[in-house]
Amino acid sequence: MKFPGSVLISVTLFVAETVTALYMSSTYSSAGDRIWQDLTLFSCLLPCALVQMSLIFIHRDLSRDRPLVLLLHLLQLGPIVRCIEVFCIYFKSDKVEEPYVSITKKRQLPKGGHSDEVEKEIGQAEGKLFTHRSAFSRASVIQAFLGSAPQLTLQLYISILQQEITVSRGIFMAISLLSIVYGALRCNILAIKIKYDEYDISMKPLAYLCIFLWRSFEIATRVVILVLFSSVLQIWTLLVVLLNFLIFFFFPWIIFWQSKSPFPENIEKALSRVGTTIVLCLLTFLYAGINVFCWSAFQLKLNDPDLINKSQNWYSMAVYYLLRFIENAFLIILWYTFKTDIYMYVCAPLFVLQLLIGYCTAVFFMLVFYQFCHPCKKLFSSSISEGLLSCSKFLCYLCIPSEAPTKMNKCSAKLSESTENAEHLSAKAVDSQNGNV
Repeated sequence: MKFPGSVLISVTLFVAETVTALYMSSTYSSAGDRIWQDLTLFSCLLPCALVQMSLIFIHRDLSRDRPLVLLLHLLQLGPIVRCIEVFCIYFKSDKVEEPYVSITKKRQLPKGGHSDEVEKEIGQAEGKLFTHRSAFSRASVIQAFLGSAPQLTLQLYISILQQEITVSRGIFMAISLLSIVYGALRCNILAIKIKYDEYDISMKPLAYLCIFLWRSFEIATRVVILVLFSSVLQIWTLLVVLLNFLIFFFFPWIIFWQSKSPFPENIEKALSRVGTTIVLCLLTFLYAGINVFCWSAFQLKLNDPDLINKSQNWYSMAVYYLLRFIENAFLIILWYTFKTDIYMYVCAPLFVLQLLIGYCTAVFFMLVFYQFCHPCKKLFSSSISEGLLSCSKFLCYLCIPSEAPTKMNKCSAKLSESTENAEHLSAKAVDSQNGNV
């Protein structure tokens, strides 16, 4: 039985970020900064409430008689109680003999073209630990992109306005960045496990390292660019972020309405149609929040039972990163154009170049992961290199119609010249024949 390390990391980051957020809000209160205090508390308490709701929903506590657990969730102590419960189950699993064991069948990754099916016994304790791991994985994603990402953006913006990074604020921003990167890593692993649910998957340490570097560079550069842009053009920042959010929020619903599929009703049997709609809206809300800061590693498909598109689409990934790079470059150029005197000690051209290179570095580690470190790369119908090659061919194909008319015009001009010359020579031949006669 695996040690529940992911649960421990999730709870540690959750508690550390909550405690530092409360401390920073108290420092803003003592300094008289009421606006920063309220925004810091809001960015802390909203994801806490959503995390409690997700844990209650996944464990189905509302349909069970557990009033003490519900009370602790209302006091925002749910993750700590769940963590204690997980370790109690883990340490008692070897001492108590389980009367009931379930058997699951998983397919191994193909070796030499063959994929064998292996049966595995899962006891009650291991099944409960699996449920807890799944619940904390989803809670980490919610905490990362609905709490830590706005919190990191806010604290970095305050540091730029005050032109000072205190020790407590620096620690707070470091914890928030680690929480976001960990949430993105869990998001990648969840997407892989849902897409390839029938296979026995194991992640190697090099794959974790590639994902960590990929997400660190991508999220850090994205947050810095948004903060720099907001520091010089405050009004337009809301428009940029809101437009990004609305596009990713409504895109899965537009695809669902175009498919004309029936409304999904197999998410949870106990939910009514209204409850299912609320859950789907919250899911698309989280999906939009992830894509504002980084690639979500999956695409929502509301008419699928697993709510995720299981096909590996390289085109959507390529389009996302291309458009995101263009957007980041445009925002940082606007910052460079309208920068104020607070950046007089910053080498702006070098800083712009570093941010763009940082984002390209994130794309590089992403390509390394999908080409060499992905646990299911043998199941890909095409590799990432083939996908990039096909994308480049597609872009070249789009450029051909603009060049095709010029080539056709040249050919038609040559044909017309040749026909005129032929007619001229034939006329001369007729005249010479008449003269000979």
